[in-house]
Amino acid sequence: MWKYVKQYLFYAVLAALFMLGEVAMDLVQPGVMSRIVDEGVLGLGNNGVANMNLIWLLGAQMLAMVLFGGFCGSMNNVFVHMSAQNIGNEMRKDAFRNSMRFSFPQRDQFGTGSLVTRMTNDITQVQNFVSTFIRGITRNCTLIIGSIYCMYRLNPRFGIIVLCATPFMLGTLVICLYKGTPLFTVLQDELDEINAIMQEDVSGIRIIKACVREAYEKIRFGKANDELIKTQLKVLVIFAFMNPVVNALMYLVVACILAVGAVDVSAGVTSPGNIMAALTYTTQLLHGIMMMVMIFQNISRGWASWKRVREILRTEPGMKDGMNVPEGAGSRSGEIEFRDVSFTYPDSTQKVLEHINLHIRPGETVAIMGATGCGKSTLVHLIPRFYDVTEGAVLVDGMDVREYPLKELREKVAFTLQKSELFGETISENIAWGRPGADAEEIRAAAVTAQADDFISGTPSGYDTLIAERGASLSGGQKQRVSIARAVLKSAGILIFDDATSALDLKTEANLYQALRESCPEATKIIIAQRIASVRAADCIVVLEHGKIAAQGTHEELLKTSAVYQDIYFSQMESRAM
Repeated sequence: MWKYVKQYLFYAVLAALFMLGEVAMDLVQPGVMSRIVDEGVLGLGNNGVANMNLIWLLGAQMLAMVLFGGFCGSMNNVFVHMSAQNIGNEMRKDAFRNSMRFSFPQRDQFGTGSLVTRMTNDITQVQNFVSTFIRGITRNCTLIIGSIYCMYRLNPRFGIIVLCATPFMLGTLVICLYKGTPLFTVLQDELDEINAIMQEDVSGIRIIKACVREAYEKIRFGKANDELIKTQLKVLVIFAFMNPVVNALMYLVVACILAVGAVDVSAGVTSPGNIMAALTYTTQLLHGIMMMVMIFQNISRGWASWKRVREILRTEPGMKDGMNVPEGAGSRSGEIEFRDVSFTYPDSTQKVLEHINLHIRPGETVAIMGATGCGKSTLVHLIPRFYDVTEGAVLVDGMDVREYPLKELREKVAFTLQKSELFGETISENIAWGRPGADAEEIRAAAVTAQADDFISGTPSGYDTLIAERGASLSGGQKQRVSIARAVLKSAGILIFDDATSALDLKTEANLYQALRESCPEATKIIIAQRIASVRAADCIVVLEHGKIAAQGTHEELLKTSAVYQDIYFSQMESRAM
């Protein structure tokens, strides 16, 4: 955490100094009040005659102390917030930046709900931890030590009474922290679960309503929330036990001070003003210890949150940038080669792909077909290094993809998925994600190629139409066409359509591929599809079966030589005939 604290250490030091000024005023005032009572009101040392001038003078001093203490407290708050908020801001940006570099297996390991919790609630808890540490520890430690010292100076026996009670108070605090601290980690994990359910339910609300599963999701959320509340109650009960114990000890201290003070006043050893000052110091001490209880509770929770945030900050990205780029590596744009590629997902022993050998020349259109789960999407995900091969190598333009800097490699590839990912921005801005800075004409040209211009122009605001979150305001086919326009605008050497036209009718799909051939003739196109009509015009069709290449060739060649392709073809022809 020092990496972040040291950037704003100046603000933290200023906050601590102002806090010392505030506490100093709090510690000096009871002594002044003691003089007002003894010398001003009771007239001790002046034959019992009250001294009004002294009362006014000391009263003015106390007012000045209150005002100065208030100023110091206000400035302390300003600098505490400046340091804590800036520390949290830097930490949140670094955590988000690092999470963007995580590989897909790392993201799966953390989980979306947990990442959201860590970068929102956990970092907020760390901010509270920092501000509490700067303000609370400085104030209350100084106040407690100062109060005990001042009481000892008033009357050594008062200080001894407080010192005798202190170990019992600290023991109570330690026991409660020992019991409560482990629960804060559990609390944050349960908050992860709630955020995960929320994220799933918000994104899947349509299917929940379609399947009439609202009641089930309410129960599922309720169970997770009940666990959270149960843990919170355990924490609250533990710390609720501490408050009355500390209170009882402090009131016992007050009773002892009054008893000893009464004896000393009768014996003429001390004065009523000293007794009043001692009680004020005792009250300050009680308040300081009670605040320390809350401070250590916040610090314990903040520290548990910091350990969770630290996991994100310290996790090294699973995929490293390539270090060496051979000269002339990008001279053959769009060439792809799979050399004896096998792949197994992390935490799995079953091979998804086995000994794949495939060479795709620049500018070719290659289609990939096969049954669900045969490894089609996995195969193309290896090209931009969403995952790394388990065995073999994937080459782009003659170089192993693992040798490329990730940014350079992924700039060569434009990817469109079956489930279109759109953002809550305008249609124009969503398309321009493919190439930031593209002008309106280029965006429209990409939309025309993607067969999206007609429906976009038909909306009231055209390309400035704001898309709802996750594209909820568009149909499936419209979302796919906007995503395809984004890929076209990128002008990459490799275009990958991972079942990205499944929501389009055959005529629109045919027009799309014709437009792609005309507008992107030099780009290598890889099409994953389920329909024969979508791929029959491809230069080469690759048929996958159980993670292996069962056959490859043109549509006509496969109809003659591949039993798997024939089965797909005739099953679709029969379905259309029906």
